[in-house]
Amino acid sequence: MGQTIKTLLTLAFGAIIQGLGMGLFLFPHHIPSGGAAGIAVLNEFFWNIPHGWSLWLVNVPLLIVAVKFLGAGSAGKTIFSVTVTSITVDVIALILPGPVSIPWIDLLFGACLFGIGVGILFRHGASSGGMAILAQIFAKIFNRPPGKIMFWINGVIFFITAFVIGWWIFLFAICTQWIGTKVLDQVYNGQLTIVKLRKALHM
Repeated sequence: MGQTIKTLLTLAFGAIIQGLGMGLFLFPHHIPSGGAAGIAVLNEFFWNIPHGWSLWLVNVPLLIVAVKFLGAGSAGKTIFSVTVTSITVDVIALILPGPVSIPWIDLLFGACLFGIGVGILFRHGASSGGMAILAQIFAKIFNRPPGKIMFWINGVIFFITAFVIGWWIFLFAICTQWIGTKVLDQVYNGQLTIVKLRKALHM
């Protein structure tokens, strides 16, 4: 029981960090951090659906379908994490409706926080959800590498988002993906921890 509570608190911590990156820095500039975030940006643009609700609505049905691919435990952790992230994004939108700074600065902070948050989730058995789930399903069906499938799915969504909102979105989205995945790998491999980050900030 104690270990379960500790795991849930850790997942909530990672999900909140991910939500802060998206809600504070990326979404105010319509910058998607991934395919599901791109759909959230489009839903907000066309139908004024809050980003957090869109993230939840995109992720949860995919996770229900993908239980047999991810396993019930991983799917449950991911649903919990996606819910916490969605709530965080919507609360931030109510408190701070506008951008914090200029796009490139917000992109840097947002991508780093996103990478840290997702890295924590991955280390503790949760998925980032979204198009990663869809890529896993297609990879299983068509026997193809999931990374390439996810790249193309996200690329198509980024392209549509850029076409609707502005072509600069595509560049920002790709930069966010690159920075975020670099940070994610550092966290996932244990090369970037809260202790190490704290020491680096005090140097």
